[in-house]
Amino acid sequence: MDIFSVFTLCGGLAFFLYGMTTMSKSLEKMAGGKLERILKRMTSNPFKSLLLGAGITIAIQSSSAMTVMLVGLVNSGVMELGQTIGVIMGSNIGTTLTAWILSLTGIQSENVFVNLLKPENFSPVIALCGIVLIMGSKKQRRRDVGRIMVGFSILMYGMELMKNAVSPLADLPEFSSLLTAFNNPLLGVLVGAVFTGIIQSSAASVGILQALALTGSITYGMAIPIIMGQNIGTCVTALLSSIGVSRNAKRVAVIHISFNIIGTAVCLVLFYGGNLLFHFSFMNETVGAVGIAFCHTVFNVLTTVLLLPFSRQLEKLARRLVRNETKSEQFAFLDPRLLRTPSVAISECVSMACRMGDLAHQNLLLSLGQLSDYSEGREAEILQNEDRLDVYEDRLGSYLVEISQHGVSMEDIRTVSRLLHAIGDFERIGDHALNLQESAQEIHDKALRFSDSAEAEIQVLLSALEDILSRAFACFTNDDAQAAAAIEPLEETIDRLIEEVRMRHIQRLQTGECTIQLGFVLSDLLTNFERVSDHCSNIAVCVIEEQDAAVDRHAYLHDVKLDETFVQHLTRDLDKYQLPRQH
Repeated sequence: MDIFSVFTLCGGLAFFLYGMTTMSKSLEKMAGGKLERILKRMTSNPFKSLLLGAGITIAIQSSSAMTVMLVGLVNSGVMELGQTIGVIMGSNIGTTLTAWILSLTGIQSENVFVNLLKPENFSPVIALCGIVLIMGSKKQRRRDVGRIMVGFSILMYGMELMKNAVSPLADLPEFSSLLTAFNNPLLGVLVGAVFTGIIQSSAASVGILQALALTGSITYGMAIPIIMGQNIGTCVTALLSSIGVSRNAKRVAVIHISFNIIGTAVCLVLFYGGNLLFHFSFMNETVGAVGIAFCHTVFNVLTTVLLLPFSRQLEKLARRLVRNETKSEQFAFLDPRLLRTPSVAISECVSMACRMGDLAHQNLLLSLGQLSDYSEGREAEILQNEDRLDVYEDRLGSYLVEISQHGVSMEDIRTVSRLLHAIGDFERIGDHALNLQESAQEIHDKALRFSDSAEAEIQVLLSALEDILSRAFACFTNDDAQAAAAIEPLEETIDRLIEEVRMRHIQRLQTGECTIQLGFVLSDLLTNFERVSDHCSNIAVCVIEEQDAAVDRHAYLHDVKLDETFVQHLTRDLDKYQLPRQH
């Protein structure tokens, strides 16, 4: 073995890690909204969490990414600490699938069909199919499938390079004498943990161990402690991701490492205690790639079975190790760690946008309440809410732009576009709430009073405005395109009502029933009412656009007024909101 073999080993590791990353990212992208919907179903039931953790880790092929995602979700206040324990245990089981796939490299047979199972034989075919899909398909989903196939092939090619690079070690007596040191189980655990911590991938670490096992120099007695150590080393990623997060999020990383350390300690005692009593005959037998995968799986399943009943105790241990500060803890607005899984980050943006919408809705209702019953306390609340809406728009908008720079599916791109449009409308509704507050303050400070007829007309408009606000925010929160289609007729109704109120106001000015000063205030109110209803219409169109990618905003607003359903809704709304008859 010479220096070029070392270069080949490092190159093989690089190919392996790149292939793993490419495959993992493409799988996450394909999962799209499914990943966050699965996480939304998370419960405190540890068995359900266990299955979900295993399933998601198999889907994205990375237990480290799973744990970092959990740190981000807890840091954002989306998940409780107790909900993550079963998921962490499940992710340890889910990651063992990679070792079983890599174990196919050890297949030896003269049979053609059996040989086809060897990655070195079928990987080139998969790579070719993947390239054809990437270059020849116009559909994003098929191109994502192609990237998964190419990533898998690169991963397997890296494994093959590592296997060939270490094969000369079998003939080196120095290597054989070095391996005798690994008969000490504590040294094996330490080496497995340190090496895995450095490369931050338990799958790559297990892959290298499987490549070394193919030389015929590794025994079960050497491999088992190293496998245990690899599970501890994979916690480094979670520990790094917990820097600068809330204390509750730090506890996720503590639970992860505690689970693996306690599991390793218990299994070492049970395994070597059993060996002292029963003298396991396989300890000095050479282990193959399949044996490594089997030991890896048994260790993770056994550790989970042993510690799952003690989930609450693990949580208490984490809380004891990471104690609360005296001051109240603030959750992160939107955790940057979630950007590693864009679909989950987008889900959190949807939740945050719904909160922003609720705040804008609440603020406008407060402003409308000021028109009939002015309150300085309500004024302070309106101003405070407006500041919060500005923060929402700034941070949420920046976060959405950052997400769009990561690889996301077409479905997620449409969601990002909808949210960017919607938060702009929410912020503008907040601005109009502030304008209405200023108009209400002017009416209060100057002791102005509208005529009875004008007051009655404003009340009709306020009822229609509250109706369109409730409908618009409900259809956005529920992502209900059918409900959104009923917004535009109501917006048209409000426009007609405002036009009629303006005409009546001019008549009252001519008869002297209304003053010019009140006319300016009324004009400001009507302008803000009209703008608010326009923004409600925009919110509804955003929902419809996301449901149907072929919808064009301007074409929709032009064509919808010719639709029979629109006419029916418009007639209904005009009948519902009628101005009082003039005397």
